Amino acid sequence: MAASHKILVIDDSRVIRMRVRDMLPQGNFEVIEAADGVEGLEAIRNQRPNLIMLDFLLPRMSGWEVFQEIQASSELQKIPLVLMSGRREEVTEKIQGPFEYFEFIQKPFEQKELIEAIKASMVKARKVRPTSKSAAAPAAAASGESAAEIAALKQQVAKLQKEVAMLKNQTAKILAFIKQKLR
Repeated sequence: MAASHKILVIDDSRVIRMRVRDMLPQGNFEVIEAADGVEGLEAIRNQRPNLIMLDFLLPRMSGWEVFQEIQASSELQKIPLVLMSGRREEVTEKIQGPFEYFEFIQKPFEQKELIEAIKASMVKARKVRPTSKSAAAPAAAASGESAAEIAALKQQVAKLQKEVAMLKNQTAKILAFIKQKLR
């Protein structure tokens, strides 16, 4: 059976890459590794991973630069992202918290923390980002389009609730699998 999820781990530390690989449930994941930001960005574009784990401090092209490239693309923004760093301050210097669209995990981390961060990143990646048309919104609402917008939003909420339920179900299965392996 082919792996259903591609997880890209971008970290200059081979130890961290191996550790993430070892912490993931076996069989369901294909782990792609990149040792620096340039390799990482190439892998994101070519492999289209289902999840990106990105170290903040990288050679050749920093995690911060890779992060900015991801954020600049509406396509890449949809990929769940877990930022990793030894110090949270390194990240908050550049990106203001709370982190709305990605998850942060501090190194070193345990398996439970990694799984939680992955789950959180999947939920955050689904958040609808505000578009830059904010100036036009009040005018549209005034012209009676608001009922249609509300209906559309309710539809989105219903869809998101279904997706969250599905994610919870998947998570429960993953956790059951991990517990089984840890016995």
